[in-house]
Amino acid sequence: MSREFWSPLGSEEVFMTKWADFVIPKVKYNRDHTQIVEVETRADSGDAISASPQRVLRQEVVSAILRGTTFVTAYLRDGKWQKGEEVRVVTIHGERFIRTDSNSTKADNLGSLPEYV
Repeated sequence: MSREFWSPLGSEEVFMTKWADFVIPKVKYNRDHTQIVEVETRADSGDAISASPQRVLRQEVVSAILRGTTFVTAYLRDGKWQKGEEVRVVTIHGERFIRTDSNSTKADNLGSLPEYV
């Protein structure tokens, strides 16, 4: 689900692509580090990532993905957002996990996102 937007930047033409409905730049895990408790999300409008983060419970992310809302991980480096990986729901033995990979480990895994407490 990629939409392109044109944005003039000085005299250059810059095409920006919508990565997802929301990006996830930070995460909070449980004490055992096996399940995400909540994530920080920011809306992706296609031409900008929202400056206003919202913290969302893990189950809300699972429900949103199952309803068709899209998420990707994102990293803020040198003042610029960099796209990470697509976030998906993986079901293992009837339990749902949010992951950026599809392996069968019974744990959430959104890569190496910074954590908050």
